[in-house]
Amino acid sequence: MSRAATSRMSMSLYEIRMEGWKALTERLGPAGAMRFMMQYDPGRGDYSKERHEIFDDIDIDKILDSIGSQKLDPSSPESK
Repeated sequence: MSRAATSRMSMSLYEIRMEGWKALTERLGPAGAMRFMMQYDPGRGDYSKERHEIFDDIDIDKILDSIGSQKLDPSSPESK
């Protein structure tokens, strides 16, 4: 591992955030960096648990049947 990589691994979380912000502002400018940061959302809850609760009773046959039963209107943008 390079010296620079080792140095980055020993950085505190605060130092990592500051270096990340510096990189963003240098590359995107302050406004672009802020726009980028506003897109970040860590989410809430336990996605894995929720996914199992939602999809446990669905198998591939149900998915294929659902796809096959959907009829698109020929004039709709999705069919073009």
